[in-house]
Amino acid sequence: MYALMLFLHVLGATVWTGGHLVLALTWLPRVLRERSPEQLLRFEQGYERIGMPALVLQIVTGLWMAYQMVPSVAQWLSPDTPVARAIALKLVLLLCTALIAAHARLRVIPRLSADTLPLMAWHVGAVTLLSVGFVAVGVSLRFGGL
Repeated sequence: MYALMLFLHVLGATVWTGGHLVLALTWLPRVLRERSPEQLLRFEQGYERIGMPALVLQIVTGLWMAYQMVPSVAQWLSPDTPVARAIALKLVLLLCTALIAAHARLRVIPRLSADTLPLMAWHVGAVTLLSVGFVAVGVSLRFGGL
């Protein structure tokens, strides 16, 4: 069962992180250069159909695996073990991702224009860096945590 959860988790991470890397490194420079919020929204609409389920899949499988590694949820935020530190950092990364995404969804995207594209670019960059951080911390668990 653990192998299946890990596979699904990595699959979700591939979609989530890969999608944000494609957005940040290929679409976003063109969107900014052409000052075209429509192109960004077009990417977002298509990506969101697979990106959001991938994120939900990561959250569900990540929580399940964290519970398998550290059965005491109270210990997840404890700095006592390398695995617990990695779990805590993943939770912090998730919280930061949720806050940035909520701000983008509720404040930036509804008012998206050529003038607000740089602000949206910062949001995209931040979520992309956070997603790469998720991957790095996840890989650290293979080697005992942080």
